[in-house]
Amino acid sequence: MTDDTKNKLLMIQQMVENIETNLDIVRKAILDIAGDELADLPGNGYSKRPINGVSVSNKGKVIEGVFDGESMLGPDGRKYPVPPNYASKSKLVSGDILTLTIADNGSFIYKQIGPVERVQMVGTLKRIGGDYFVHTEDGEYRVLTASVTYFKAEPGDQVTVIVAGGSTGGWGAIENIIPRVVHIEAHDDTEPVKRDLKGSDEVEDFKVPKTLFKRAK
Repeated sequence: MTDDTKNKLLMIQQMVENIETNLDIVRKAILDIAGDELADLPGNGYSKRPINGVSVSNKGKVIEGVFDGESMLGPDGRKYPVPPNYASKSKLVSGDILTLTIADNGSFIYKQIGPVERVQMVGTLKRIGGDYFVHTEDGEYRVLTASVTYFKAEPGDQVTVIVAGGSTGGWGAIENIIPRVVHIEAHDDTEPVKRDLKGSDEVEDFKVPKTLFKRAK
């Protein structure tokens, strides 16, 4: 390749970079004037989806990533902390696609944009050290402590858990807790009753008064 050809290629490359820079300036100016309403219109040639996982909007820096059970893994390999309360209430599952908007004031705003296929299972809540797991027939799934606290669950409780389809372990999200209900024999030939023992450490003596039930004559 001759020096003249190299110089021409360098000049062309510089022209392309200048065009791209000018386009970014024009796009930002359009968003500053029209806001998101224009960006949402089809066929305008502008996409709000992050390019290579990162973009900039008038609301701040937008990063797209994958939820790993605790954090969002970004395209740069960094982990961005997802608030446990948000993950629990939104019932996020490993593999969900999220966007993180980092506002100009530094606040983090997460949004789920691509939920993975989910399946529901029933299992028993366990605690190992300071971590919680749900043991099911298909494997054990770790769940957030915030989720256990939110549902006021305790080790030994039967819970329904949501996991990514096809997984046999990893992270899951508690969907609900199955209350503990036991039969207690009534005294004095009255009918047996049921009591919800959720939160109780032991079964105390319980006697159903005869006046509680009326027998047909």
